[in-house]
Amino acid sequence: MTTDAPASGMEAVIDRVTNVSDFIWGGTWNGDPVISLMGQAIPPMVIILLGAGLYFMIGLRFYPLRKLFSSLAGIFKKSDKEGEGEISPFAALSTALSGQVGTGNLAGVATAITLGGPGAIFWMWVTALFGMALAFAEGSLAVRYRERTAEGVYRGGPMSYIAYGLGPKWKWLAILFCIGTLFSALVTGNGIQANSFGDSVHELTGLQERIGGAIAAVAVFVVIIGGIKSIGRVAETIVPWMAGAYILMAIIALIINFPYLPETFGRIFSGAFGYDAAAGGFLGAMIMIAIRAGVARGLFSNEAGQGSTPIAHAVAQTNDPAAQGRFAMMGTFIDTIVICTMTALVMLTVSGEFTSTDAVTGAVTTVEHAWQSDLNGFAMTSGAFAAAFPFEIASIPIGTLIASVALLLFVFTTLLTWSYYGERAITYLYDMVPGASLKGEKRLHFLWKLLWCLVIYIGSYQNLELVWRLGDISNAAMALPNIVALMALSGVVFALARGVRDAGPDYGRDTPGEFVKEATIAPGDNA
Repeated sequence: MTTDAPASGMEAVIDRVTNVSDFIWGGTWNGDPVISLMGQAIPPMVIILLGAGLYFMIGLRFYPLRKLFSSLAGIFKKSDKEGEGEISPFAALSTALSGQVGTGNLAGVATAITLGGPGAIFWMWVTALFGMALAFAEGSLAVRYRERTAEGVYRGGPMSYIAYGLGPKWKWLAILFCIGTLFSALVTGNGIQANSFGDSVHELTGLQERIGGAIAAVAVFVVIIGGIKSIGRVAETIVPWMAGAYILMAIIALIINFPYLPETFGRIFSGAFGYDAAAGGFLGAMIMIAIRAGVARGLFSNEAGQGSTPIAHAVAQTNDPAAQGRFAMMGTFIDTIVICTMTALVMLTVSGEFTSTDAVTGAVTTVEHAWQSDLNGFAMTSGAFAAAFPFEIASIPIGTLIASVALLLFVFTTLLTWSYYGERAITYLYDMVPGASLKGEKRLHFLWKLLWCLVIYIGSYQNLELVWRLGDISNAAMALPNIVALMALSGVVFALARGVRDAGPDYGRDTPGEFVKEATIAPGDNA
């Protein structure tokens, strides 16, 4: 006898949240496609973000692609003059990257391959290229419309370019963005990251997750109490070495398994266009599965269009919006085209002894690559690196140590940067309260930092089934107001790309004098 017992209160909440999340990022409601193409559900956020990226790429006349190599070279050049701002343009890029590069670069890529096959990686690349156009728009607007406080401190982000670029009638949009940012910061920028940190510490040392959470909370507090300059210094020191070491180890793993690389790229390109060797043809459903998985993962990883990274780029020591826009688009390139690609190639290429269980018969067979196995998420990434570097230290394969330490560092720097994003959002909301003062703002900042570290500790040992779903919703709550603002200010973005540094109106203030002065940009990196 079966009964249709009503779901418990928490189960009902999870079901509702799951439905909203599945609609936003999956295009389904109660498991049924809402918008479909070739039998596959199309996520609304994928349409919005990819469509906006395509619009900006065309409107910019493919500026991100034309400036790709010069912008990449410009990262390693020092500015000929130090502009006004809080941290160097490179430190701003490192800070933004520290927020972009996290669990998604190690675990999320595995999820994309699991859902969409190797072909998802091709569509992840395509998404990143369009995402560069969105990132340029965000970074350039962040500098153009940043504000200077009474203390002489620079700050900005979507809330600022909405306020000064669109005017008081759009204040509601800035408020929505800040609420979404606070939600996203606590859920995805903190809780999910802290949980990954606690799990990694437990797997490496055997210590309880809450101990790992306590370690992370203390370490994060020591850095963020110094504000954005402290965060920038740490990010500028850790991120380049962290990313460089991870990329180097991935390259070594690929060199060791070099004979498999041609097969890997063949799988990526054939899978991207739905070619099924067994069926002998192109299958529309396979194409859409690969596109959906690759696009969703690419957007989630590099945060292009979400509105988070312009908060970091706004404090750069430059008075050239286009120059910082190029730094911003390089963040998207490095995050997805470089780091995510290295992760994907290792999982698709490294040979080892993995097992796969048939879903129907239950039969267990030996497979050659991690992506073909039963491994999922970060375990797939870790397993592939362990197969490449099997020698053990304290009974732990060197490859596992590489992946785990990378994850710990990626997560730690993400926790630093997202604390500042949340601080900027809560400050903007506080400043609209009657009686708001500089003293009250400083108290608010301190309380926020205490809350942030408390959430790190609590999140490190919680079951995050509901939190992951809330994270999907909160990311969309940030992205939607930001995309509306970017589209409304698209004409300003196009003018900034042409070198018109004071392009666009200024509501509620005079156009900042810094845009009248000579531009402070990296030598040889003129637009």
